[in-house]
Amino acid sequence: MDPGVINLPAVIVAALVGFVIGGAWYAPALFGAAWQRAAGLDDATVAGGNKAMIFGLAFLFLLVMAFCLAMFLAAPGVTLASGALYGFLTGFGWLFFAIGVVALFERRPWAYLLVNGGYWVVTMTPMGAILGGWK
Repeated sequence: MDPGVINLPAVIVAALVGFVIGGAWYAPALFGAAWQRAAGLDDATVAGGNKAMIFGLAFLFLLVMAFCLAMFLAAPGVTLASGALYGFLTGFGWLFFAIGVVALFERRPWAYLLVNGGYWVVTMTPMGAILGGWK
């Protein structure tokens, strides 16, 4: 696919949407506490670390993911609805189960897969919709 046909503002917005969903998803009000328990993290560990680096790289990684998804969705005939479907299939069929394979070998609890894999399903669906619908 020709990268010149990619809508870069749509890629940026899709990455921002993933970032915002992540902020809500991993907040204590939703799945933050379950994620911490499943990942074996305590409040002090989560509070530590270089926040600028963590959030900056997370956004950069989301940009790369959005760009790659946009390359798939740049094909003729992709719409908002089909983009959402392809985003869902990417999140569920690839990312959820990729995390599942790693979680099995790391002996992580099922909650780890459900929280982290669920995030990617919920994130990739609107990312696909944005990239499929905003041409």
